[in-house]
Amino acid sequence: MKKRNVFSIVIYLVILGVVCAWLLGLFNGTDDLTYSQVLELFEKEQVRSFEILDDRIYLKLHTPYDGKNSLEVSLADVESFRQEMWQTIQTQHQAGILESYDFLPGRQFSVYDLVLPLILAGLAVLLVWFLLMSRINSNNPASSFGKARTVLGVPDGRKVTFEDVAGADEEKKELQEVVDFLRDPQKYTQIGARIPHGILLVGSPGTGKTLLARAVAGEADVQFLSISGSDFVEMYVGVGASRVRDLFEQAKKVAPAIIFIDEIDAVGRKRGSGLGGGHDEKEQTLNQLLVEMDGFGRTEGVIVLAATNRPDILDPALLRPGRFDRQIYVGAPDTKGREEILKVHAKGKRLDSTVDLKTVALATSGFTGADLSNLMNEAAIMAARDNRPVLNMKDLNDAMMKIVAGPEKRSRVRLERDLRITAIHEAGHAVAMYSLPTHDPVRQISIIPRGQALGLTWSMPKEDTVHMTRNEMYERIVGLLGGRVAEALFLQDISTGASNDIDRASKLARDMVARYGMCERLGTVSYGSDGEVFIGRDYQNTKSYSEKVAATIDDEVKDLVDQAYDQCAKILKRDEEKLKQVVAFLMQYETMSGKQFADCMEGKPIKEDNSDTILFEGFEEAVQSAEAPQEPEQEAAEE
Repeated sequence: MKKRNVFSIVIYLVILGVVCAWLLGLFNGTDDLTYSQVLELFEKEQVRSFEILDDRIYLKLHTPYDGKNSLEVSLADVESFRQEMWQTIQTQHQAGILESYDFLPGRQFSVYDLVLPLILAGLAVLLVWFLLMSRINSNNPASSFGKARTVLGVPDGRKVTFEDVAGADEEKKELQEVVDFLRDPQKYTQIGARIPHGILLVGSPGTGKTLLARAVAGEADVQFLSISGSDFVEMYVGVGASRVRDLFEQAKKVAPAIIFIDEIDAVGRKRGSGLGGGHDEKEQTLNQLLVEMDGFGRTEGVIVLAATNRPDILDPALLRPGRFDRQIYVGAPDTKGREEILKVHAKGKRLDSTVDLKTVALATSGFTGADLSNLMNEAAIMAARDNRPVLNMKDLNDAMMKIVAGPEKRSRVRLERDLRITAIHEAGHAVAMYSLPTHDPVRQISIIPRGQALGLTWSMPKEDTVHMTRNEMYERIVGLLGGRVAEALFLQDISTGASNDIDRASKLARDMVARYGMCERLGTVSYGSDGEVFIGRDYQNTKSYSEKVAATIDDEVKDLVDQAYDQCAKILKRDEEKLKQVVAFLMQYETMSGKQFADCMEGKPIKEDNSDTILFEGFEEAVQSAEAPQEPEQEAAEE
C-alpha cells in the first residue's frame, strides 16, 4: 500500500477517535461522587430536589457543592438507595427542605440519543469503504486474484527486432509472415487466407525462443503481452480460468496484439493425467485456454506465441490446427549461426586482435545462444578481474573451461597417491581416444580438480555432426572405459573415480541395444520407452516387453561393454610406454595440451607449450583451409 493511503487512513482514524471521545464525554459525563457522599448531602439537608432516571440521580442543591448547584451521579443500586433513604426523603419533603423528588421509570430519549448511533455507524461505514477502495486501487496481489499478471511491452523497455536475433534464419522467415499479417491484414484476408491463431516455439533451453517472440513484437510494432505459464496456476479454484479470460480481454482491447506464454507446459499438460480428474484446477485452466484460442469467442488481431521445451507432454487439443497451427523448432545453431551469435554478443566488448570468433564458433559445437552469451560474458569478467582493457583468446579458453567443467581448485591439498591415480586414469582415456578413428580429438588433459571432477580429458569435435553411427557410439564406450582399464592394468587395483564413466558407458550401451535397434538378437525393435512422465519414472514398474526380452537386453548390454573393455585393454597394453610418458608429464606439469599429447603419441619430443588457446588448437587450420581459394580439380584425361 502506498504511503499516501496509509497517511489518509491514519487521519481518518484520528478524526473518528476525537469525535467519539467528544460525544462520549458530552453525553456520558457524570460527577465524581461516591455513594456515601450522596447520602451525606441528604443528611446535611443540602438537597433541594432530585430525580432518578435509570441508574443516575440528578440533584439540585440549596448551597453549591464544589461550585456546582446541580449534580449528576451514577448509582450502583437504585433500589437500595430507595429503601435506605425513603424515610429521610419523606421527612425532608414534609418539612419543606426537599421541595420535589421523582423516581422516573425510564429515561426519555432525546434527539442526541438517535443521532449519536447514526453518526458513529456512518463514520464506521466510511472508514471501511475507504479501506476497501484503497486496497482495490493498490497493487496488492490479494485484491486481484482473477486478473492476469501480464507484462505489457518488453520488460526492460528495449525494442528487439530480427536484426538482434542471429543464427535462426529459417525461424525468422516463418515468423515474418506473422509480422506481415499484423502490419497489413487485408493482404491476406482479400485472398481468403487465415493467419495462424497460435505458433508454438519448440526447442532446448537457451536456444532463443523468448527472444524470437520479442523480435516479432518489435518488428510488427504492436502491443506485446507476456506471461508465464506458472502465473495461471493458483491455490484458489477458478483463478486460472479467470486469468485466461482476463488475458484475452486485455489483448482484445489493444488489438492488434501478440500474447506470449512462456513455459506453456506448466498449464498445457495432457488432461486426465492428474489425480483430480476433470476437476483439476490446471485442467480447468487449460479448458478455458482452448476455448479462448479457438472456441465460441472471436480473437481477431490477437496472435498467441508460446514457448516450451517439452512438447511431448502438451495436450493434443492444444496442438491441433486452429489453436497452435504451427510448431517452429528452434534448435542449437550451426557453425555459421554460432559465429553470428558471437558477433552480436561481442558488441560493446573490447576484443584483442588475436580473437577470432570463427575459430571460437568452430570450437563450440553444441552450444546454444545462451551458452555463447554466457561464454562472452565470463570472458569479459575474467579480463576485468585481471585489470585488462581488452579480452583475448585465453579469456575465452578459461571461460569455456569454467562453463563446462567448473572453476579450477588449485588450492585443494591432494596426496601424491591420489594425483598418480588421477593421472593414470586420465592418461588411459586420452590414449584410448587417440587410437579410435571416429573419436573426437583430445584437446587437453589435466589433473587439476574442476567442479566435482578430480581430473579432465577434454575432447572436442572438429565439425558439427547430426547423426551418430553404431561404430561411433561403440568407440565412445571404449573411450569412456579407458580410465577404469588403465587403473586395472597399471595399478593392479581399481578406484571409485570411474563411476561416472561407467554410468555413461552403460547408458550408451543400453540405448544402442534397446532404443536404437543396434542389436542383432533383438532386431530393429525399440524397447526404450520412458513410461508415463506424469506419475514419475521412479514409480513406474510396468514394461512394454517381457522378462525374457529384458534378460536379453541385459545380456547384450553386458556383452557390448565387455567387448569394449577388452578392446580398450588391448590398446592400452600396446601403447603402455606412451601412456607412462603422459602420466609422467601430468605428474610434473598437471596439464597437457592436445598438441603435446599428439607429439607424444607420434613419438616426437614433447615441447613446452606456452599457448594460451589450448582448446582452440586445430581449429585455426580449419578456418584457414575454409577461407583459402579452392583450385578446380583437373578433368580426367579421355581414353
